[in-house]
Amino acid sequence: MSMPNYRRLHISGATYFITQVTFQRQPWLCSNIGRTAVRAALGHVRKNYPFSIDAFVLLPDRFHTLWTLPTGDSNLSIRMLLIKRFVTKYYGHQLGLDVEISRSREKRKEGNLWQRRFWEHLIRDEVDFANHCDYIHYNPVRHKLCEFPQKWAFSSLHRFMEQNIYPIDWGSGEVQFVSDIWDV
Repeated sequence: MSMPNYRRLHISGATYFITQVTFQRQPWLCSNIGRTAVRAALGHVRKNYPFSIDAFVLLPDRFHTLWTLPTGDSNLSIRMLLIKRFVTKYYGHQLGLDVEISRSREKRKEGNLWQRRFWEHLIRDEVDFANHCDYIHYNPVRHKLCEFPQKWAFSSLHRFMEQNIYPIDWGSGEVQFVSDIWDV
């Protein structure tokens, strides 16, 4: 039995919604070390493989983000590989996770920090972009990490409110979402 051949769309200059989950959903991302590691990895990788971070939320066991790649560049996978590798190499030992690594992961030189694959969705248009921004920013409430999105510190929602993209009270009342992305 062979492994499935995962195909990703490679579109120059595209915007993608990405979800990356930790290995066995270990909740280390929002720790001081986890936040520092992800921030450092993003900065390091963006120097050689630029991309804009349009929206972002960091949850204990995953992050959701919207990235736009530069024109002439479609390699999303290398960026994710390098981010995960950087965090593992420079911060993995500090996290001190006591999670057993399978022979398969050992053989592939994979650690115990990240799930092997990430989920990605090509953003189709402005409505799709807006729906995914809403998904990202409301996700901490959806997972019962806070009562209102504004109470979650690890989110680009605060930048969106400062830039008047979202009103100050966004998500504090009844939120209507017009997309099926909530099933992701």
